[in-house]
Amino acid sequence: MKFLSVRDLRGQSAKVWRELPNEKEMVITSNGRPVALLTAVDETSVDKSLAAWRQVRAMQAIASLQQQSMKQGTDNLSMDDIDAEIKESRDSRRKRIL
Repeated sequence: MKFLSVRDLRGQSAKVWRELPNEKEMVITSNGRPVALLTAVDETSVDKSLAAWRQVRAMQAIASLQQQSMKQGTDNLSMDDIDAEIKESRDSRRKRIL
């Protein structure tokens, strides 16, 4: 996989677009840190590619929430504990509205 900086993307964009179909994907960096992915698509695969990326991002979000829950120790709450948290949150929200 090829890495290129934002500066390279700006300065050599024609070259990047020529290489992208062969590379399939490139990582764009800013100050040495990855910030974006460029992926090659064609007219017939745009919708499927977007759907796949969205599914991956959703799975990453779920995994992040699960890790956060484990760090906070909330991964072992009982349904009664969960219901109590929900009730407390709703009660607090109602008080702020009134």
